[in-house]
Amino acid sequence: MQLDWEKYTGIADNFQHKVRYEDREDLRQDIILRLAEIASIKTERLTLPAMLRVASFVTMEHWRDLKRQPTISSLNDTIEDDDGNSVELSETIADDKALDLEAWVDARIWLRGCPRRLVRIAIRKERGKPLNNKEHQCLWAYRQKELAKRQKNLF
Repeated sequence: MQLDWEKYTGIADNFQHKVRYEDREDLRQDIILRLAEIASIKTERLTLPAMLRVASFVTMEHWRDLKRQPTISSLNDTIEDDDGNSVELSETIADDKALDLEAWVDARIWLRGCPRRLVRIAIRKERGKPLNNKEHQCLWAYRQKELAKRQKNLF
């Protein structure tokens, strides 16, 4: 049986745009070869819908194989940081014991605008000292006020 290579190439050309640019030629060859394999097995000629279905299946198979490939990165790989310097990936791991300067500055700014009574209550709670009834009421009132602000911002 005579294989229709031009028709297989035309169908493969129609499907190659469905994958990444660097994989297009590989997919094109895979589709042509699969169509030729199936045509050599079958006794009658392949119809156009059958060829399109085979090409669609090969494209789907390509994406499935691509998704199943593991993406493993080494901590010894070098990457480029924001300043354009080469840094090993292991050097970018956050240190749990490091001081977060931005959060510390934000907390200090927040504490400056906070009522002094509330700061004293926070210090007492941090030191583990029990709060009296007025301090509990003050803390509860401040929390309710902040909650109302945040709920207002949601709507």
